[in-house]
Amino acid sequence: MPRQIYADRLAERTRIRDAANQRRDRIGNLRLLVFLGVAAVVWYVFHGLAIWWILAPLAVFVALVWWQSRMERDAECARRAMLVYERGIARLEDRWHDEGEDGARFADSHHPCASDLDLFGHGSLFQLLSTARTRGGEERLANWLKSVSGTSASTQELKARHAAIDELRPLLDLREQLAVLGDDYRTGVNPAELVRWAGQPAQPFPLWKRVMALVLSLITAAALIWWLATNLEGADARLSVIVIGAIDGLFALPMRKNILGIVQAVEEPAHDLELLSQILATIEKQQFQSPLLARVRGAIEMEGHKASARIGKLRRLIELLDSRDNPFVRAFGPLLLWTTQLGMALEAWRSENGSQVAGWLDAVSEMEALSSLANYAWEHPAEPFPEFADTDGEPVLQGEELGHPLLPQARCVPNSVCLSAPLRLLVVSGSNMSGKSTLLRTVGVNTALALAGAPVRAKSFRLSHLAVGASIRTTDSLEEGHSRFMAEILRLKQVLELPSPALFLLDELLGGTNSHDRALGSEGLIRALMARGAIGLVTTHDLSLARVAEELAPAAVNVHFEDELIEGRLVFDYKMRPGVVERSNALDLMRAVGLDV
Repeated sequence: MPRQIYADRLAERTRIRDAANQRRDRIGNLRLLVFLGVAAVVWYVFHGLAIWWILAPLAVFVALVWWQSRMERDAECARRAMLVYERGIARLEDRWHDEGEDGARFADSHHPCASDLDLFGHGSLFQLLSTARTRGGEERLANWLKSVSGTSASTQELKARHAAIDELRPLLDLREQLAVLGDDYRTGVNPAELVRWAGQPAQPFPLWKRVMALVLSLITAAALIWWLATNLEGADARLSVIVIGAIDGLFALPMRKNILGIVQAVEEPAHDLELLSQILATIEKQQFQSPLLARVRGAIEMEGHKASARIGKLRRLIELLDSRDNPFVRAFGPLLLWTTQLGMALEAWRSENGSQVAGWLDAVSEMEALSSLANYAWEHPAEPFPEFADTDGEPVLQGEELGHPLLPQARCVPNSVCLSAPLRLLVVSGSNMSGKSTLLRTVGVNTALALAGAPVRAKSFRLSHLAVGASIRTTDSLEEGHSRFMAEILRLKQVLELPSPALFLLDELLGGTNSHDRALGSEGLIRALMARGAIGLVTTHDLSLARVAEELAPAAVNVHFEDELIEGRLVFDYKMRPGVVERSNALDLMRAVGLDV
């Protein structure tokens, strides 16, 4: 159903774009004819025709320019909407790995599980989920995913996200509206800089100074017009400009240092505000029922002018400030106290609205993160929300038919995992490429989705508020001078220090040392984790760990994956089974690639 709806909307937006482009081209041809008509009238004006004859074709020409720009905007909005649905279809067809923002800037090699679970980077969970247009929205979603390490929201807050996502899920038109707004915001506004600037104590100028600056600029403009009307030859007009200019200088000079400080402080944080204003306006038009969305909507509710209008006013002030590069403003701006008036207006804006900016940006970030999760929920209607166990009891993780969200649905083989008292450890054995590491990532990624507030790929999923740590893809670090083994034991130390209750996902423990130390170290680590009340999964090729599971029973059990050698080809079914694996395929794999062993 989502695939067909996307396809229908894509076809409709394509039709709208093509129609707008056709109208734009026809208007362009008409503009050319009108321009030629205006040129002809101008020629006749110079040969005796009244000048008023030029007004009608000129008005038509201006109207055509406006109409053509309107068609260009319509075509661009349709093109952006097409991109939304093309990316949606790509996600549903598992072709999304080269589309959208991958969140690589949020990657953190020191996070207890982000790199191991592919939370960020190419082909990551973030890339699959994110539809955010703003840096703040991306950062909010990234923080929700990172919270899997032990800082996740309370059960009450996660249930509130569920209700918000359920309400946003069918609002496809709203998500399209947000997607087609403005230009790319990620390279523009820096939310942290904007909040920092807005939150600094404001020192607005007295009203009389603002009025005086306006009056002086109007008098100066009148004097300049008078002087220009005399073709720059009127002595009285020239003298009036000189005198008024001197008065302007005496008025502005004492404030110059303060004004320049205000202008320089706002130049970096308050650029490219158009999209922010449009997103706020879109949210302001919505009415929500869920408490979380109502709270987000309430954060931008203001008496008098709306938040979108206030940000729009700041945007216009910044645009006027940028116009100082215009040759006309560069020439006459100092006489008209251009920078002085804008500096005063900016400080007045910050005095009135600065304390509200952080709340507005927070509301936009929250809405975008929720909208990303709602979009995922809409595209995966069969995936349920998780249930959360009582935090006062034993840690629990019960997943029925868990699948990996980043794998194509057709290749995703589900497995059920149950860690519930008294069982707290699964020791997973199996041959190479049989699915052991994928099982760990499946459990971890679904836990990350659950603790972010999203649906999960499972028939059902029930879990405690777990802090997740993983050692699956540990690598050496030249920058930090760590070998792979040192990097692994530092990660294992992180896992041991996770807040309780913890979920550990450990793949092939201590592979960088000899078998004797590896067996003793692995057993010691597992016992230490169990003593701290953690639950988890450990994969191994070393069957000595199977003995540990037997000794810890009923708190631990052995499970395994199998493969078959059929006509010289290894076949995997990726199904987890009870017990210990009985064969290895290492030699078979080596022979399969042509090694003579």
